[in-house]
Amino acid sequence: MNKKTIYFLLLIGSTVTWQSCGSNNKEAAKGAASERNVNVLPVEEQIVTGYQEYPAFVVPLQETELLAEVSGYITNIAVSDGAFVTKGQMLYEIDRTRYSAEVEQAKANVAIAESEYDRVQKDLKRYEKLAENDAIARQTLDYAATDVNNQRAQVQAAKAAYETSSTNLRRSTIYAPFSGTIGISQVRHGAYVNAGNTLLNVISTSSPIAVEFQINEIDIDRILELQRTGSQDEIHIRMPDGSIYPESGKIAVVDRSVDRTTGTLRVRASFTNADNRLRAGMNLTMRLANTSQEKQLVIPLRAVLEQLGATSVYTVSDSSTAVFNGIQLGTKFDDKVVVLSGLKAGDQVIVDGAEGVSEGDKLSVDKK
Repeated sequence: MNKKTIYFLLLIGSTVTWQSCGSNNKEAAKGAASERNVNVLPVEEQIVTGYQEYPAFVVPLQETELLAEVSGYITNIAVSDGAFVTKGQMLYEIDRTRYSAEVEQAKANVAIAESEYDRVQKDLKRYEKLAENDAIARQTLDYAATDVNNQRAQVQAAKAAYETSSTNLRRSTIYAPFSGTIGISQVRHGAYVNAGNTLLNVISTSSPIAVEFQINEIDIDRILELQRTGSQDEIHIRMPDGSIYPESGKIAVVDRSVDRTTGTLRVRASFTNADNRLRAGMNLTMRLANTSQEKQLVIPLRAVLEQLGATSVYTVSDSSTAVFNGIQLGTKFDDKVVVLSGLKAGDQVIVDGAEGVSEGDKLSVDKK
């Protein structure tokens, strides 16, 4: 074998070796590039306190409209709009001049009627003595008795008129029927009001105050238990700004019947409201805490994938490949959620990097 032949064989061998190494390096690089970087956390078991939430609104435990009970002009408004008032405090006054005069007139009519009643009674007694001696006609005695009965009725009528006028005089001043907060006045000084028609204002209690919400009929037993025990630690409300009201409440009233069309039941909870943060008509969220009796499987909420109403997660197998798991969710709390089925304790769930992962993908795992 000459030198040219030997050189040619060496050149072919080195070329084959270089191509082989290059191919192996590409395959290794391709394999490394196909591994997806993910972060995982184990499925945990723990006692869970979650919350059932319901739309709710604030209603006063007591509320009433203040209507004018007599007609006339407003002569005095004794309280400021939005003020807290106590039971029996004067609020409004309607011109009393006419009603005072009617009382005095009625009082005089009572006196006249009673005086006349005394006179006819005395006449009747005299006629009765004369009649005993047949010194008077029987008809005259009968007339005298009739006069007494008629005048007795006149006295009763005069007293009734006096009572009516006195009542109207009292009603010309409007007092607070209970302690609470008064709203914005619907009338001003000098306005003419009509009895039974003109709304003066609205007064309502402010503390305690009620929060009403509707529950599904399947939750009735739970609500009745809260009412029976008088539990307060489990009953909270979320304010419109998202904050949690600092005071807890208690179930005060459960309605008598379920709405047949919706399958819901109205429930009323009561809360202290010393600083008057809860206002009638305010929309809130009722939160009822529910603590599990046994440990439950829990995963981070961000690990859950949702598609077409189905929920799933990816876990990591012992060989570092992706495994698809359909799951059923339970109570959500904080940034976690209970898993009712589809996982077991200790499973490594992908919490970051699951986007685009498919069943069987090789994974590079970072355990948080």
